[in-house]
Amino acid sequence: MNDRLDPSIAHEPLRYERDPRGVVTLTLNRPQSFNALSEGMLAALQAAVDRVAADEGARVVVIAAEGKAFCAGHDLKEMRAEPSLDYYNRLFAQCGRFMMAVQQLPVPVIAQVQGIATAAGCQLVAMCDLAVAVREARFAVSGINVGLFCSTPSVALSRNLGRKAAFEMLVTGDFIGAEEAKAKGLINRVVDAADLAAEVARLVDSILAKPRMAIAAGKGLFYRQLETGIAAAYDDAARTMACNMMDPSALEGVQAFIDKRKPNW
Repeated sequence: MNDRLDPSIAHEPLRYERDPRGVVTLTLNRPQSFNALSEGMLAALQAAVDRVAADEGARVVVIAAEGKAFCAGHDLKEMRAEPSLDYYNRLFAQCGRFMMAVQQLPVPVIAQVQGIATAAGCQLVAMCDLAVAVREARFAVSGINVGLFCSTPSVALSRNLGRKAAFEMLVTGDFIGAEEAKAKGLINRVVDAADLAAEVARLVDSILAKPRMAIAAGKGLFYRQLETGIAAAYDDAARTMACNMMDPSALEGVQAFIDKRKPNW
């Protein structure tokens, strides 16, 4: 049976579903506003991610969307209605907290991209651990077109793409297609629209077949080591791998390999 958010945190812009396997699907549900990251949307997403973080049975998160757009970034009408430095500082800090919470989850997060992803919407795709997009999807960090350099999206973009490719997107605001986004490292897979859900399901199934503990430890290490020097990264990786090896799931997995059988997880 699917589990939905309690009314107290079930903000209208977002649908939350959890299946018995621990697969959580968060569906952006403001298609009339191209799923823009309004304050309400950000609050709903933060509440949902916090709930996943506290759920030891959660295994994977899929972020999907309704309508023609995956996410068009911040709600510019909402932003323009309160032009104060204090408000903008709070808004971008709120967005940053959510983006970091996605990366800090102990489970993989997959972007299921059915349409355009621009500005902070492109940032969201970049902050997800994995991304699958339809062939028609397009991506841009287009704030520069209204005089606003996409500084916060640049943090995520520059950690997915090469520097020159990321900077070109940031200073031109131009769209790139799904195949180019895959070639540049922004997304993992490109599929026909009819196959999007099935392709994401295949990726989910592959993750579910692995021990949660190993993935959680590995995800944490993966992002930590990217932000440190290589010597410190190797030290951290060695400690993480040693602890992983002592976990019963790893001991069983290695023994199963030796015994030429499937592991009993």
